Amino acid sequence: MRRILFTIALTSLVLSSCGLTFIKKRLPPPSQQNDGAVLFRFDAPSARVVQLAGNWPENNWLAGQAQTGSFKVGLMEDPDGDGVWERREALPPGRYQYKFVVDENNWKEDPNNPEKVDDGFGGFNSLVIVD
Repeated sequence: MRRILFTIALTSLVLSSCGLTFIKKRLPPPSQQNDGAVLFRFDAPSARVVQLAGNWPENNWLAGQAQTGSFKVGLMEDPDGDGVWERREALPPGRYQYKFVVDENNWKEDPNNPEKVDDGFGGFNSLVIVD
């Protein structure tokens, strides 16, 4: 029994000293900034590209206003390289649905926003309400 407890204690010590963490960063849901823009954040440290897709006219679920399908629509940035991608959107008052698109084809709802609506495809879109 002592040997088992010693092994557990030693394993815990090794794991904690390695800096391993099993809890993902908790980010705030989208928030309206002082200038009126909405700040969206998404934690994806291994992503090469993250885009913000939404139902407002300028984005139109990454199709853009001109329906060009340009890859640049909704492009998010990770300027400090910490794995948290950000994008500011100037949205007029209203209710907007959105998702994050990781590496061009992985559509994810916002894990930090409890507000969501049915997406019509068996999943959910995240919802942000702008005052």
